[in-house]
Amino acid sequence: MRTVPIPVDTAKLTITCVKAPRPRLLNRDTGEIKTDKNGNTVYEVTVSVEDESGRIELLKIGITGEPPITAGDPVNAVGLLGYVWEIAGRWGISYRATALLPAKANTGA
Repeated sequence: MRTVPIPVDTAKLTITCVKAPRPRLLNRDTGEIKTDKNGNTVYEVTVSVEDESGRIELLKIGITGEPPITAGDPVNAVGLLGYVWEIAGRWGISYRATALLPAKANTGA
């Protein structure tokens, strides 16, 4: 089954890092860390995502390289894509971003 990435419009979402970035493990027993096709470490970041109506969900976002964010930081998710997957009758959505950057604080007058 081939998965087609679905772009996620983040314009009306509030995204907050809730767990510091950590390398994504392929195998917990061996400690093998996931890498991309170029050999770079893939990190996993847990974020809360709040929509306009106040609904909040926790997501894990994969990203190549360690992003410059920590738990509690508001985040801009650049190039966020969702991938629908199905294995043995189970399905879900995995998320990947081009970059996860600290959101700029609003400096109102």
